[in-house]
Amino acid sequence: MGFRTFKQRTSPPLIANASPQLRSVACQSHWSLTEYVCSAGPHDRVFEEQHDRVSIALVVSGTFRYRTDAGEAILYPGAFLLGNAGACYECGHEHSHGDRCLALHIDPELFLEIAAGASRSNRTPFRTASLPALSELIVLSVSLLQPATSQLALEETIFALIRKIVPAAGTNHRRPRQPGPAAIRRISRVLEFIDNHLEREMSLAHLSRLAAMSQYHFLRTFKRATGLTPHQYILGRRLRRTAIALRATHSPVARVAADQGFGDLSTFNHTFRRVIGLTPTEFRSHPSDGTSSEFV
Repeated sequence: MGFRTFKQRTSPPLIANASPQLRSVACQSHWSLTEYVCSAGPHDRVFEEQHDRVSIALVVSGTFRYRTDAGEAILYPGAFLLGNAGACYECGHEHSHGDRCLALHIDPELFLEIAAGASRSNRTPFRTASLPALSELIVLSVSLLQPATSQLALEETIFALIRKIVPAAGTNHRRPRQPGPAAIRRISRVLEFIDNHLEREMSLAHLSRLAAMSQYHFLRTFKRATGLTPHQYILGRRLRRTAIALRATHSPVARVAADQGFGDLSTFNHTFRRVIGLTPTEFRSHPSDGTSSEFV
């Protein structure tokens, strides 16, 4: 039986190699925050580009391959793309179609000043291409995605994010060797399925069948590709979506939790407090700048 690639199963775009759509979210003299919406797919060619400033981009939706001098990674919702000023890079969508990112660009001088106070090492350039969707970055990710109450609140969130990411990137710079193209294609398919069915109960048997792998091989490959186990990835995605919904709506906590796939309210409350540091009710009423002592 033949195997059809993602490229074979996807229609060519109406406009080949369309440029990403950019929307300025905020801009100051030493940093800027920009939303990028990319429609590229497997039929589009990959071009080499360059980071003008230090770049930290939160992936909001979609998956894509990212390659720079610091390494190569598959990027997915909740993960962070990292780029050093002046570094060349390329992004590819061989196994997916489109993505949305929220990119922070910082002048090297400001980045070095913040990084120096966040890390004991003087090796401030990123030595890894990305960070996985770490649980300790959930609150700051949510705060970055939501409208800030003021310019000051947004700046404090941005500085707190840099202070969190610098040591995390330093301790996670030796990532395992990335799986091969065929394995990445299969893991991308699983990531897409998870995001489209996040409210459902999922099993290792089902996910490994989607990837056409044994359960053990799937676990190992998924962890190598994303930096997380399937359970960690699903839990993080659900917690991020729940946290956003808690502050964006007035629906009861139980309803919000159920809508995001948390079946047992007691377990949800315990997990939310363990990871976020606050109960769902406290989080909902807490200022959204994400810079209090609980988070940084």
